[in-house]
Amino acid sequence: MSDSSPLPPVRLHSEAELARDALATPLLSRAVRLARWAGPETRVGAGGELVDEQLPAAAAQLGLDGDDAAACASEAWRVAVDTGLVEVVDEEEGTVTAGADLGLVLSGAPQDVLALWLGALETVLADASVPDLEDLVDAMDEGGTVDFSALDWDPEAEAEFLDGVLGNLYLLTARAEGPDEGPVPLPALAASMIVPDDMGQPTDDVLEQVSDAMMRLDDQFRVLEPVGLVDFQPVDEALMADADEEPAGAAGPVDDTDVTRYGMVRLTPLGVYGIRARLLEAGFAAPAVGDLADKGADVLLDSTSTFPPTAAQAETEQWLARREPLAAARELLAAARGADAGAPLRRLRCQQALSLVGPEAAPALREVLDDPELGGLARVWLAERGVADVPAPSEEMVFWLTVDTIAAQLAAEGNSEELRALVEGLAAQHGSFFAAAWRVNHPATPDVLEAMGRLHPDKKVAKEARKAAFKARSQQQG
Repeated sequence: MSDSSPLPPVRLHSEAELARDALATPLLSRAVRLARWAGPETRVGAGGELVDEQLPAAAAQLGLDGDDAAACASEAWRVAVDTGLVEVVDEEEGTVTAGADLGLVLSGAPQDVLALWLGALETVLADASVPDLEDLVDAMDEGGTVDFSALDWDPEAEAEFLDGVLGNLYLLTARAEGPDEGPVPLPALAASMIVPDDMGQPTDDVLEQVSDAMMRLDDQFRVLEPVGLVDFQPVDEALMADADEEPAGAAGPVDDTDVTRYGMVRLTPLGVYGIRARLLEAGFAAPAVGDLADKGADVLLDSTSTFPPTAAQAETEQWLARREPLAAARELLAAARGADAGAPLRRLRCQQALSLVGPEAAPALREVLDDPELGGLARVWLAERGVADVPAPSEEMVFWLTVDTIAAQLAAEGNSEELRALVEGLAAQHGSFFAAAWRVNHPATPDVLEAMGRLHPDKKVAKEARKAAFKARSQQQG
């Protein structure tokens, strides 16, 4: 992702909701419990880690058992130290005390709790980029020193890879059509980092890289799930078994076509908040729905022109909620005027925004019935609401609105199937459409007619459109 291009806006839960989610995550809640458990007898090593002798007691305090109990307790303790929930009093003696930030858990504002969680997230992200224990043991020489060159591990590259994956996952979340969009298959996420955009059929080497990356992500998301960043379904262990080896607990034949068995992941609402915070800190423009609520209509219409439809509507709804309908309609209509290249799409967004406004806005629409740029959309709005005594538009206004609408859709969607259908319908309904359209006094007329020539499947009609485009351009230049 480029830090010069703004990302689509994301929908954020309230800070109060996010703070409650943060305190409920397994990792931070364990860190808080250990911070409260720590006392005069607690001892840590030189790096602030809990000494091995006290890990069983810490695990018991957390209600953990099994092979991973000590490791989970150690991780929770490290988060407590890193976030300031616990402070080392004497490094030589290894004594600790409750940190100043522990009180924020109960008495702090939601922003304070979220700051603690972000600190925990940084700790876990650093852990996720570290090779697993088996790899470290394999790379250890006879003297007990890890040979990092044998690991084929570049810490910066690993961190950059994980940041890229999380950035792509954030982008998919921002572009989703709704808050309940399904999780992303792990192979697709791995491929987004490995397969070049211009590669048609991936080579065997690239597919092997995708497979390796998928397994790496499986390990990393297992580490990231307890901090509440993601909802994660791991890769089915049966897929990692040898072909002639019966996986433990297998109840029947393995379905290799079930994509969910290859791992599924999505950001939680807390995860969206966390990744956005990191993107902002890194210099990215990462808007959130609601950022434009206190801006002018001109900023709203220009900004939402690049938003996905659902995000544009959500942003517009929040903007309208702060204004009286009549005043909002007048402000939107004023901002929609213009002959610049972005004006058609601005008017389309204006029309979409006005569709959310009630009948109280009718006087604002009546005021612009004679406006050459706004009169057409005003008539559409009034007619849709059954308003009486709306004068019929002139033929000139009808053609101008048609050109404006196609120009807006070209800007919004490019050569879409919907636009192709609109072009075919116009040409079929109006046999002399092109003979009249080239005369329309609209800055986008030549470009619209050229696009109609590209989009129409009938060669004869397409040729008529191109001729009309040439006439329109000559008229504007002459």
